[in-house]
Amino acid sequence: MKKIVMVGPKQSKVVEVDIPKINDDQLLVKVKYTGMCHSEWYPWSVAKPGDEFGHESMGYVAEVGRNVKGFSVGDRVTGLGGGAYREYIVMEPSKTMHIPENIKDEDAIVEPLGCLMSVGTRMMPRIFGDEIAVVGSGYMGLGMISMFRALGYNNIVAVDKRDEALENALRFGATTALHPEELTRDRYLNWSTWDAPDLKRDGHKTDIFNTGFQNVMEFTGTPDGLKLAADMVVPHGRLGIGGYHNDGPRTVDFQLWNMKAIDMINCHERRIEFEADLCRRALDLISKGIWKFTGTTRHIYTMEEFDKANYDMEQHTDNFIKGAVICE
Repeated sequence: MKKIVMVGPKQSKVVEVDIPKINDDQLLVKVKYTGMCHSEWYPWSVAKPGDEFGHESMGYVAEVGRNVKGFSVGDRVTGLGGGAYREYIVMEPSKTMHIPENIKDEDAIVEPLGCLMSVGTRMMPRIFGDEIAVVGSGYMGLGMISMFRALGYNNIVAVDKRDEALENALRFGATTALHPEELTRDRYLNWSTWDAPDLKRDGHKTDIFNTGFQNVMEFTGTPDGLKLAADMVVPHGRLGIGGYHNDGPRTVDFQLWNMKAIDMINCHERRIEFEADLCRRALDLISKGIWKFTGTTRHIYTMEEFDKANYDMEQHTDNFIKGAVICE
């Protein structure tokens, strides 16, 4: 079978290896699509020879272990684990799920959907009709906007530097879409807009609880995006961090965060079995039309085009939202 391995930074090759063997408790899956995750862009850009990537797979069951129940050869499946930029992967039944018939293959790459579901459990509206701002309208930001609409947020403000990203945000449920420079003075609270913070309990000159947003979700993965998102939170508000900040340490103004007494919520999920259940729920919600998040995977690449795919993802070529590699 074929798989993608790295030769060095930003350079991969396709090699031939043996098809993996399964034990009696596993599934062998013939991969059709592997979704591209921006969390792997930086590791790809600094890769060492032999590095491998990929964790967003969907395909068809090719072989079923003797002790496995509920799966048959030919079943259309998706799930967690196994590695993915290869023609065949080994998957655990507990982390594998059937794809509903009314969901297209390219919309059934479930791993990022499980991640978004986890964010939703942490950033539920406190009151139906609450307002929330989403900083970053790439694939994950758009998924979050559409979920926030389903969860009952009323005013959803999308913030992004790119015109096409803001257009996408409105299409997926944002009520307002703004460039960062379009945020008015009453939409963020930092040292420049906070007139004389009060430590004597005599009262603030600034209306601090109406300067910014009660709820802010960050999905940029960049230092400036994280700073902006934190600046936009009102005192005692919530900052959800969903961007994957893996290209180096971040320096934040914790004096400001401390002063504002904000709740900082790390929205990443590491409980694998819990996430697997969230994946099943995500497929069910999309199948029933409750969570309207489909049609984002429009850029499909061959295995030999993997490096071009990463470049396009980083540059947002041709309004890139989500890409996938067809593994054959």
